[in-house]
Amino acid sequence: MSRDEKKKVLFVIGMEQKFERFIKEEANVNPENMIILQTYQPVVLHPFDDLMRDIIIAVYRDNVEEIVVVSTNDYQKNTGDILNNIYINKELQDKIQTLDYLFKNCMPEFPEGTVSVWLQGSKTLTDSLQKTVNIIRNHPLLPSDVKVQELYIDQGNEKLSEIF
Repeated sequence: MSRDEKKKVLFVIGMEQKFERFIKEEANVNPENMIILQTYQPVVLHPFDDLMRDIIIAVYRDNVEEIVVVSTNDYQKNTGDILNNIYINKELQDKIQTLDYLFKNCMPEFPEGTVSVWLQGSKTLTDSLQKTVNIIRNHPLLPSDVKVQELYIDQGNEKLSEIF
């Protein structure tokens, strides 16, 4: 991955520590100019969510010139287990029904159709990445000269690929 070593780069990545080490080794960015923002899933759900706020703050506070959203091929793998644990919990059944009603009938406060859809996020990695990158690129509070990229790590062969 070719990149100006002097440029300040913000990497938005998942929580696994091996990804942070891998990016530091492969990204061709001086570690002093690298900022890593870890989140359970590097997904911006809407332009004014907490992750987007953190990205904007990092851009202005640290003079970030490029944002790289990093995703992996295990993006959806653990979500199914989490959903199963929530849905089999008897104490949550009534709450889930109420929330599903609110999600369906109280738009736009609840942007997704059900609790399950909200927790699961986009069905595919590319949908999620494209939506996130588009929200970041087009955010009215980000300077237009900040470059936004998508990066994909294939965990099977630990290969890094930029998506254009």
